[in-house]
Amino acid sequence: MNFHNKKKFVSFLKFKRDFQQYGLKKARSYEIVIHWLKNHLSRNQFLVFSGILVGCTAGLAGVILKTFVHNIHYFITYNVHFEYQIIFYILFPFLGIVLTGTIVIAIFKGQDRKGIGAILYEIAQNSSIVSNVKMYSQIIQSAVTVGLGGSAGIESPIAVTGAAIGSNYARTYRLSYKERTLLLAAGATAGIASAFNAPIAGIMFAFEILLTGVVFTDFIPLVVAAVCGSLLSRILLQEDILFRFYTREPFNYYNVPYYLILGILTGLYARYFVVVSQRVESFIHSLKLSRLKKAMFGGAVLSLLCVLFPPLFGEGYETVKDFTNGNVNSVIHNSFFRYFEIKAWTVIVFLILVCLLKAFATSFTIFSGGNGGNFAPSLFAGGSVGFLFAVICQNMGFSDVPVTNLILVGMAGAMSGVLYAPLTAIFLIAESSFGYDLFIPLMIVAVISYLIAKWFAPISPELKNLADQGKIFTHKHDNNLLSSLRTRDFIDFNSQIIHENSSVQELYDLISNGRKNNFAVVNDRNELKGVLTLDDIRPYLFNDSEKLNISRMLQIPAAIVKSNDKPASIIQTFDDTDTWHLPVVDSEDKFVGFISKSAILTSYRQLLKDYS
Repeated sequence: MNFHNKKKFVSFLKFKRDFQQYGLKKARSYEIVIHWLKNHLSRNQFLVFSGILVGCTAGLAGVILKTFVHNIHYFITYNVHFEYQIIFYILFPFLGIVLTGTIVIAIFKGQDRKGIGAILYEIAQNSSIVSNVKMYSQIIQSAVTVGLGGSAGIESPIAVTGAAIGSNYARTYRLSYKERTLLLAAGATAGIASAFNAPIAGIMFAFEILLTGVVFTDFIPLVVAAVCGSLLSRILLQEDILFRFYTREPFNYYNVPYYLILGILTGLYARYFVVVSQRVESFIHSLKLSRLKKAMFGGAVLSLLCVLFPPLFGEGYETVKDFTNGNVNSVIHNSFFRYFEIKAWTVIVFLILVCLLKAFATSFTIFSGGNGGNFAPSLFAGGSVGFLFAVICQNMGFSDVPVTNLILVGMAGAMSGVLYAPLTAIFLIAESSFGYDLFIPLMIVAVISYLIAKWFAPISPELKNLADQGKIFTHKHDNNLLSSLRTRDFIDFNSQIIHENSSVQELYDLISNGRKNNFAVVNDRNELKGVLTLDDIRPYLFNDSEKLNISRMLQIPAAIVKSNDKPASIIQTFDDTDTWHLPVVDSEDKFVGFISKSAILTSYRQLLKDYS
């Protein structure tokens, strides 16, 4: 061992001793090593190293979840036999949602916040701190739901799991908010990359959805995390589990009209999908039923839909692969449509109903008590819309219809419109189909669908309520920074108050004994009657105090702030009134304290440093 290496080794042993003595005494050896590396690597080097660790862990979590779902699905499909197939579709989807609801109640104490919105909320409102429970809860819940036939996807749970892994890693090693957010996104990126074996799509997902409104110059950790997640997926998962499509036609620019029309169709379908989702969510929340009874109701509805249309069972990727391979007859044969003669109209009606009912199946799965996301449902629905459009064109007499290409780009179109993520959709399908020559039709369809979705609603309906409440970040960067502040932190709860019937001498005593320039005038119920400042009082200082009273001296404030107002609206009020201090009252108009514009701006400037 040369002198340089020996010096490093001695330094590490000393760090380990000091760390165990003054730091976390129960820390594991690998945690001590990582802490030591943090102190001896540059910031960028440590972030890249962290991206590798988080990427591998989140990627492994994604592999585990996909394996669980595949094995559960394989077991109930090939190892469980019923005399009548209808019992299969009645039992398992119902059981999946009810079991998931039971697990949430019994094990996770009813904490079932799920979906991408939950991650965005933690980024904006909780300093990118995600509960460590989410590192495994999403895997368990979604494996049960989707594995037993829930009509949802596991990609959103994988993303939440990866985000929790990245966040908790950053907390363990005491990284800043900015670095914690970056590693949170890296974990989600790795999860998506492992789910689809599509690293670029994972990176696009992070930038388009998770890091909306967050300015980042560091992106290498995202790249290495995506690569690690994708590599683990490719190495560990069997070929039949991977999201892969090998059949497609070469791109021909003569087919551009097909893609233009399909872009419009998928955009309109995406709008239909999200509207149905909102209506079903509202309907289920309005039911006066317990959580478990809602799960039973939703499970019963899903089972009925799966009995009528088996393609609605599970993620649906195998059905889309059957479409690309021309096996539509085998798909129809498993449904009640097998009792009809399979003709062109039979296929068209079947596909229309599958597309329309998929939105209901997914919504009842997710909102009644199951766990899953809209990735897989939007891809399945988009592929079905593309195949339906191709079949209609063929039956109208058009020749050389690019059926497989329409299925693939239809998947991108629906996903783009449902998730408001065109770049993610484009790269996901391009990587999953090795169809980089399809970039032009993918861009045409995904962008048209996205623009139609934006025309109906500028913000994803799934996230609109959170955005309206200022609980998640949007593209308005200034509002994002302000929304991460809490009004309560800037209220001076020790503000000086004086009763409206007090004597002027009491006011003078308050001034002489205090150090503040603002005074609130209140009544017996602590309701605000007015305000006073030293400038307001100065003209009366040499007057006869016996002839003066507080009610004569008080001033009506330029504006009154409510304690539940958002910092962004408070700053706007300060600007409109050209003031620096305003009184704050609660919902009952009782005085709470004064709020300072300078205090908010100081915190805002600090946030700018943290984000830059």
